[in-house]
Amino acid sequence: MFNARTRRATVAGAATLALLGVGTSAYAGGGHLPLLDRTAKGVLDVHGGAMREAGDQTKIIDSSVKKGPAKNVILIIGDGMGDSEITIARNYLLGAGKAFKGIDALPMTGQMTHYSVRKNDGLPDYDPDSAATGTNWATGTKTYDNAISVDRHGKPQKTLLELAKASGMATGNVSTAEIEDATPAVLVSHISARSCYGPVKTSTTCASEAKENGGLGSIAEQMLDTRPDVTMGGGSATFDEVAKAGKWSGKTLAQQAKDRGYQYLTDKSQLAGVKSADQKAPLMALFSKNNMPVKFAPSTTAQGTLPPAEKCQTNPEFSSVPTLKEMTDKSIGLLTKNAASKKNGFFLQIESASIDKQDHAANACGQIGETAQLDDAVQSALNFAKADGNTIVIVTADHAHTSQIVDGATPGLNTQLTTADNAPMVVAYGTSAAGGSQQHTGSQLRVAGYGPGAANLVGLIDQTDLFRIMGESVDHRAKK
Repeated sequence: MFNARTRRATVAGAATLALLGVGTSAYAGGGHLPLLDRTAKGVLDVHGGAMREAGDQTKIIDSSVKKGPAKNVILIIGDGMGDSEITIARNYLLGAGKAFKGIDALPMTGQMTHYSVRKNDGLPDYDPDSAATGTNWATGTKTYDNAISVDRHGKPQKTLLELAKASGMATGNVSTAEIEDATPAVLVSHISARSCYGPVKTSTTCASEAKENGGLGSIAEQMLDTRPDVTMGGGSATFDEVAKAGKWSGKTLAQQAKDRGYQYLTDKSQLAGVKSADQKAPLMALFSKNNMPVKFAPSTTAQGTLPPAEKCQTNPEFSSVPTLKEMTDKSIGLLTKNAASKKNGFFLQIESASIDKQDHAANACGQIGETAQLDDAVQSALNFAKADGNTIVIVTADHAHTSQIVDGATPGLNTQLTTADNAPMVVAYGTSAAGGSQQHTGSQLRVAGYGPGAANLVGLIDQTDLFRIMGESVDHRAKK
C-alpha cells in the first residue's frame, strides 16, 4: 500500500540520491548503474561540511551490483598512481573537499596487493616494478621484476589480450609511454627483460629470445605478431630498427608493419582519418619517438629547504600529441565498429604512464598533469559504459610511488604548490638524492570498478585477481 509514510520515504530517498549525484532510474530497474559524487556537501570548516556522503549508502551500493560477465572490458592503469598521487592531484586540481568525476565516481572500491616474487626462490619481493606487476594482471601469474609475461622460470604465460583475441573479441592497447614499455608490453609479448624493446637490444640482452636465434623476438616484433586491432602510444624510434631474421629481415619494423597491413601512423593529424581498425587493417599509431610529452612543465624542487609556492604551467610540447582522452575516445569508437566487437565485445587497456615517470623525476606538476589525463580517460570510459550497460571499467595502478604530502621542508626534495583551495601544499620526495630516480613503494593500491562483475573488486584482492575478474568475460565469449 502506497501510504503517506511510504511516500515520505520515497521522496527522502530521491533527495539523498540527488545530493549524491545519482539518478533514481537505477532503483527502477533502469540500465544505468549509479556513479558517485563524493564532493564535500558544504563549507569545509562548518560542522558536517566536509562530509562526502549525504546519507545511508546501502541502496546505492546495492544498486551498483550487477553480475558478470560483461561483454566489454576496459582496464585503466595509472602507472605509479598510489593513494598519495591521487590525493596530491585532487588537492591541487580541485581542492581538498572536491572529487574527481572519473576516479572518485566508481561505486565499487577495494584495496589490492601487488608484490612480485624473487626469481631464485619465489619469495615475495615487496616493492615490485611495472613489468612484474603488469604480468600479475595480464597473466594471473606472479613473476620477478624485469620479466614480461613469463613466470619466474621463464615459461611464457598466456595474456588476457591473447585470450581475448582467441575468444573472438576485438582488442586494444593504449599508453602515453613508449608502446614497448612494460605495462603495454605485458599484453602482447613474453620476454625475460623489459628493456628488450627491439632487435638491437634483444640481440645482446635477450640473445636466446632473438628472432635470429629462433626465439619469439623483441617486444616490438612480438607486438606485430600478436596484432591487436588498436595500438596507440609513443615509441616509434624502436620501429626504425631493422629486423635481423625472418620474412622481413633487412626491413625496419615500420616497413614490416605496413607490409603486414597495419595502418601505421606517426602524426596526430593523421588520427582523424582512421575510420576503422580490425585484423585486416589494424591501427599502429605511434605519436612520438619515445614517451609522449606530458601535460605540465616541471615544478621547482629544493633539497632540504622549501621553495616558494607555485602553480603548474602547461608544457608547450603537449599539444603536439593527442591527449589520453582523445586516444581513449578514438579507441572505443574504433573497437565498437569492429565486427568482432559487435559479436563478442572488446578488451581495451589504457595507461597513463608518466604519473610514474614524473614521480621518478620528483616532478610534482608532471605527475599531477598525468593523473588529470587519467581522470579524463576514466570519464570517457564511464560515459561509454553507462550508455552501453554491458561494460566493466576497472581503474587501478600497477604499483605505489614515493611522493608524500608533508607539513614542511624535509631533508629530501621538496616542492610547494598553491592548490585550488588557494592554500599551500608541500610535496616531498625522499627515496633518492637530487638527480637520481625516486623509488617505487610497496603500499597496497586502490582498485575501483563500474559495471557487471565490479563487485568482485570490493575488499582486499591481489593484482592477480584482476586476471580472473576480467577473464570471466573473456571465458564467457570463448564458451558461447
